[in-house]
Amino acid sequence: MRGLKHKNVAAELLEKLLKDELKVRSKRNLVQSQLFSEKLKKTLNAYHNRAIATQEVIEELIKLAKEMDAATKRGQNLGLTDDELAFYDALAANASAVQVMGDDKLKVIAAELITKVRQSVTIDWTLRESARAKIKVMVKRILNKYGYPPDLQDEAVQTVIQQAELLTRNW
Repeated sequence: MRGLKHKNVAAELLEKLLKDELKVRSKRNLVQSQLFSEKLKKTLNAYHNRAIATQEVIEELIKLAKEMDAATKRGQNLGLTDDELAFYDALAANASAVQVMGDDKLKVIAAELITKVRQSVTIDWTLRESARAKIKVMVKRILNKYGYPPDLQDEAVQTVIQQAELLTRNW
């Protein structure tokens, strides 16, 4: 990309590639898709407002692509599947939970959430409010079992439930 003659074309191409990658991530990992979408939007806004030059936006987009790749490899390094990483990220979105509970405990919670949610999902769970309520209660019980989160209970639980809903749509 850096070597292309027309820098604006390179920037547009990188933008399209990153948006496509974010579209894929948005179907699996709520926290990562929100984080990277925000970074991409901020970079593109600066570019469109002429706050940064074309070469600078190319460098920023390449840096963002490398961060996205590192996030994918982080799951492999932690020994987590993509689904477990999605729950891990939702759990780790609460910084105090990471400090108090540590990575290992969050990995255990993520694995248990995946197992239990997969067992509980029915075909029409998104249509039936009683099925959705059952999954929400189950998620809250698992989180309470491990004492998650130490603070900001409602917001953290809501993030985990949203992640469960996102993943179960694909199942």
